[in-house]
Amino acid sequence: MPPDMTVLSDKIRDDHPWEVKGMDNSLPGPEALEHGLDIYFSRLRRFNSTRSLRASSIYKEIQKELHRVMSTVVGEQFSEHVVGSRHSLRATAWNIERGTALEGISQVLTTHPRMKDSDVLFLTELDFGMVRSNNLCVPRELARRLGCNYAYSNCYISLVKGSGLEYDVVGKNKWSLHGNALFSRHPLRKVQSIALPNGKDKMHGKEKRLGFQQAVAALVDCPGTPFWAVTLHLDAHSSQRHRFRQMKLVLDRLEVLQPSLPILIGGDWNTSTYNAKRATWAILGYVRRVLMGVQNVIDNHYPYPDRWFERNLFQELRKRGYDYESLNQPGKCTLHYNVDDVAINTNMGDWVPGWCFWFIRWALQKSGGSCSLKLDWFTGRGLKVVQPGPAVISNIQNRSDPLSDHDPIVLDFELLKQS
Repeated sequence: MPPDMTVLSDKIRDDHPWEVKGMDNSLPGPEALEHGLDIYFSRLRRFNSTRSLRASSIYKEIQKELHRVMSTVVGEQFSEHVVGSRHSLRATAWNIERGTALEGISQVLTTHPRMKDSDVLFLTELDFGMVRSNNLCVPRELARRLGCNYAYSNCYISLVKGSGLEYDVVGKNKWSLHGNALFSRHPLRKVQSIALPNGKDKMHGKEKRLGFQQAVAALVDCPGTPFWAVTLHLDAHSSQRHRFRQMKLVLDRLEVLQPSLPILIGGDWNTSTYNAKRATWAILGYVRRVLMGVQNVIDNHYPYPDRWFERNLFQELRKRGYDYESLNQPGKCTLHYNVDDVAINTNMGDWVPGWCFWFIRWALQKSGGSCSLKLDWFTGRGLKVVQPGPAVISNIQNRSDPLSDHDPIVLDFELLKQS
């Protein structure tokens, strides 16, 4: 039996979080996630910690419905034809930043020469019923446009409209849900979610949320050799150690999946090199990097978090037999910051003091006010890279209205025969 919602605690648990399984091709549609919790939102927003919420009488009222929403994986089939056997497969991973630019995202995914023929897509940050994304069910709408099957796991029930500029957007949330999804042109079987403990208390701060990150895993039943695919979004507001432990929980779960097949994991791992669990630690970490030499960090650490700051996570992958070096474009970053970016600065302003922006601007003056981070990754085992090799697709971001704050990553690969 799954545990109760004490998994909402920001305390790192040493036991396995619960897993939720769906039968082959029998996932309920997204309507199964509709709920009546919104009538409690105004009262829930008064709490400043998950601990105080769990000790309240209102928690007893919502616990059953909350558990249902957080333990239901949904999906639908929109792949209209059986894809024939191909010598190689293609994967795309992308944090689509809520799906607010849905039309542009779907156009890129259906027309871009490196992404349009993707067999599987590892997508993170998809809204369902959030006013910032026009109250759409983003996974359903995107799957329809792409002609893909999908599986979606909700991660958060948002008690507000979002973070930064989203907080004051006009309108009202319909279902207030936000999560991760796996898309495929092939059937998805043995779908399940893997719940991950929070890196910080999601009820503390301006953007109040109920829930926790969930990875989405499924067997991709492609012609020839099927394989396991996992969409993974690690916590942004967490420490390096916490992200390592989240990854370890996912790898532990994958060790016991049956049948034993090749595995590909893709997504936004938030390998920023920072301990961002609290603003104070993040600020002290930034001071340390300034002392190390701003250009040194920009050139040698932000693009290579595995070298030092996030080394435990990547060492764990190597120890378990996972390859990441050849599956990613070396040194190519996927998130780009500029000191004049109003949206990002407003978001950061929700949790760091205003004086920090002067310090950031001063530190980045020699780099033109910009820096980039490598946050998005593939890793896998039982497969090999084929030409044209892994790539970060950065040209689609050179627009006045970017589709996302992240660049997508693409990988062409072959599955190795199992002995």
